[in-house]
Amino acid sequence: MAHAHKPLAQQVIVITGASSGIGLATARMAARHGARVVLFSRNAEALAAIQEEITREGGEATHVVGDVGRREDLQALADRAIERFGGFDTWVNDAGISIFGRLEEVSDEDSDRLFQTNFWGVVYGSLVAVPHLKRRGGALINLGSIASDLAIPLQAMYSASKHAIRGFTDGLRAELDMDGAPVSVTLIKPGSIDTPLPQHARNYTDREPQLPPPVYHPDEVARAILHAAVHPQREIYVGGGGRVMTGFKKVAPRTFERLGSRLAGAQLSQEPPRDPQGALHRPGQDGHARGEYPGYVRRTSTYTRAQLHPLATGAVMAGVGLAAAALMKRRA
Repeated sequence: MAHAHKPLAQQVIVITGASSGIGLATARMAARHGARVVLFSRNAEALAAIQEEITREGGEATHVVGDVGRREDLQALADRAIERFGGFDTWVNDAGISIFGRLEEVSDEDSDRLFQTNFWGVVYGSLVAVPHLKRRGGALINLGSIASDLAIPLQAMYSASKHAIRGFTDGLRAELDMDGAPVSVTLIKPGSIDTPLPQHARNYTDREPQLPPPVYHPDEVARAILHAAVHPQREIYVGGGGRVMTGFKKVAPRTFERLGSRLAGAQLSQEPPRDPQGALHRPGQDGHARGEYPGYVRRTSTYTRAQLHPLATGAVMAGVGLAAAALMKRRA
């Protein structure tokens, strides 16, 4: 994946799911760095307001209203980016939704809708973006999750969709490598991020969903996405807590599964459900990057920063090691 990409200030970045959460945080951060952004979601009112906000602050943006579950809508998104800015350099497949509930209770209709958004939205977006990126060069960035590596009880269908995204992303990357295409493909794997995902989710439980700690600020994911737009990496985990969970599951899968009831309980608050239907089948209350997590939200992740800057981190750790060795020698 030795591809040289443009600096952010010279890029056009397409972002699906841009009206809330990680997508919105990424759009705002990209615009602040001088990138021109093309926003996409189902919520016309929210997109118009976000475009106005970016323009008011000196950035450049345009938007397209549509559904990632419809390939023709994503083709219209690509066409708009080409019409408005002459093309695009990075395409971010961010749109996603979840369902809280036991698998045996979730309707086929809701499961189909989740996969249409989470999985097929990534597939359609990637296949629309790749022909243009192969000609121009650039980055394709897909949003997976730590659920790409493990199953989360009460969000099992969400986990299944994120597993599918990982398989598709790996396969697409391999095929692009076979062609020698100048396209980097990155899978972002966030842990618990303080976005409106719990409020937007379809909820079959008798309590309001919440995120299990540790919880990270959405800007940390946006930072990882924009890093990959310039400095390609195969995968980036966002949040050391989530990485610990995936490592634990890999080393002791049966033990991890036995802790499922604790993990399930950590995803439910003591409050009654406010909007059980959520935004699965219709746009939600968008326009907010942050969610409503009541506890401590970590603004940065040391583990994630180490992935983004491995050489600098290695040098720091080496320096710490040499200093410790010198101190021990003096004491001896």
